[in-house]
Amino acid sequence: MQKHCSVLLFISFLFLCLCSCNGQQRQNSSNPAESHLSTKRIGGNCEDCDIMYVGMPGLFNHIDTSAGWYEKGQKLLVTGTVFQPDGKTPAAGIVLYYWQTDLRGYYTDAQTLDIKAKKHGHIRGWVKTNAEGKYAIYTNRPAAYPNDIFPAHIHLLVKEPDLLNEYYIDDLVFDDDPLLIPFKKKYPLENRGGSGIVRILVKEDVQVAEHDIILGLNIPDYPRKRNETVSSGLPVGYDQPSFIPYHAYGPDKGSRACPVCKYGRYHGIVFFVGNKPDWPEIKQWLLFLERESIKRKQYLKAYFVYGNEESYDQETRRKELEKIGEELQIKQTALCFVPSFTDKESEANLNKINPSVKNTFIIYKHRRIIDKKINLIASEKNFRMISEILNATQNEYFNLNGLTHE
Repeated sequence: MQKHCSVLLFISFLFLCLCSCNGQQRQNSSNPAESHLSTKRIGGNCEDCDIMYVGMPGLFNHIDTSAGWYEKGQKLLVTGTVFQPDGKTPAAGIVLYYWQTDLRGYYTDAQTLDIKAKKHGHIRGWVKTNAEGKYAIYTNRPAAYPNDIFPAHIHLLVKEPDLLNEYYIDDLVFDDDPLLIPFKKKYPLENRGGSGIVRILVKEDVQVAEHDIILGLNIPDYPRKRNETVSSGLPVGYDQPSFIPYHAYGPDKGSRACPVCKYGRYHGIVFFVGNKPDWPEIKQWLLFLERESIKRKQYLKAYFVYGNEESYDQETRRKELEKIGEELQIKQTALCFVPSFTDKESEANLNKINPSVKNTFIIYKHRRIIDKKINLIASEKNFRMISEILNATQNEYFNLNGLTHE
């Protein structure tokens, strides 16, 4: 009897150990969708996102070449940097999973494809960012779904090593796609991870789409938040919106040209000042922007946008900026104004500028906001900082020509 009890105790102990081991394995599973640790999923529901782990190789790096690269159609390089939530610090070791349609707009399978992954088709793959946060995907341009309103797109999932589950970000879409604008009007983009709209550059027979990603941006229940003590302007990673200020002096004087629409290909700086103008400092900044514009020629367009809503009069405001332009002998920097930063007619409200701060600097490249500064003092140190931001964001694709389209 004692021997029988000992056997039973041993079997019970072995059963508990096995259960404990299995439980530990589930907690450390490479597929976070199988884990029971999460009480609230980061990013919300993500349909069929567990397919990300089907067929995932044990080792992969920051460059991947999809099956589409070897097929007919337009060759496409999608490349960029993944940044931490501050939008400036590169994020290493981030896994990106992508999948897309073929040239007919279908997620076609392949005989070697796992049955679970057929829903994502055979043009799929993974990259893991390198130490500089860089990644590159060599593929081909997908086609839109047949007889549908959705523009052509590439799906993207993000898996951070220290977060339990993956989350989706905005699909990558193409600004030359005629389906994009009507689709956006009906279904506004979420800017999850930043703007998903890419502008195509051309390098020989390859189209290049630069696409930077900001971790956690607009991702529900994301655990790490941006630390912004003062808020003014859209976040880094968004597209600089179109708006139509009054041009009082400099290029496009007398017009209402949209800065990013007319000069959005390279770098742009928009220097916003609202209800608290410090004119001696503003003049120092304008002289700096003028020097940078002359030095960088067509590769930089700088704008001063004055949005003081107090005692606003259009003609008075125009003459005020004209006088400053003549005094400083401005030639390259545009001196502009809007009735206020909440004005909807000029669409200045889309910039989300806080009129109570000293100033807001928005720096963009190819329409995408790459940096933002608030309450900057005019000093040689800050002048160098702005110059360094411009220098650091000129890469091997900076001088490529873009596609010509309406």
